Amino acid sequence: MTPAHRRRSESTKAAILAAARKRFIDEGYERATIRAIAADAHIDPAMVMRYFGSKEQLFQQVSDYDLRLPDLTAMPRDEIGARVVRHLIDLWETDRSLLALMRTAVADPVEAGKMRELFGTQVLRTVAALYDGDIEKAAPRAGLAATQVLGLALCRYALEFPPVVAMSVEDIVAWYGPTLQRYVAGEI
Repeated sequence: MTPAHRRRSESTKAAILAAARKRFIDEGYERATIRAIAADAHIDPAMVMRYFGSKEQLFQQVSDYDLRLPDLTAMPRDEIGARVVRHLIDLWETDRSLLALMRTAVADPVEAGKMRELFGTQVLRTVAALYDGDIEKAAPRAGLAATQVLGLALCRYALEFPPVVAMSVEDIVAWYGPTLQRYVAGEI
């Protein structure tokens, strides 16, 4: 493969991924089609299949997600809840691909497993660091924190409940921060 051909190939792949991400976010997994994604990327649908094999494999590429959670051990313990809420709101506000994964996970058992793994590993690992890696101690805390974060995301970004959508980030941090603080770093 020549360098020019390799660049075109990488460019085509990037265009497909960008188009797929947008379609999956806007329409959800079920309604997004390979034909529509290919049209958005200005390529033949066969090229999507050539690079990714199937719609499911394309979605998996698009929904491979890193929450980029901060190191909780590096911040004052009494600020963890507020900082984590702010971090996650910033993610939801700037990267809608997590919303696509959440929407799809509600209806698809395979994607639900992926969402469980995403939150189960990344959130669990981050919380466990506060407890010297003790997974047993961190697991219920991480699980309850995930219920709060996913509930907020569902109501604000997917269902778009007007009172929740109308809240400022500061209001959300003020309401959710103490709850997340209790779950992640508080006394039981």
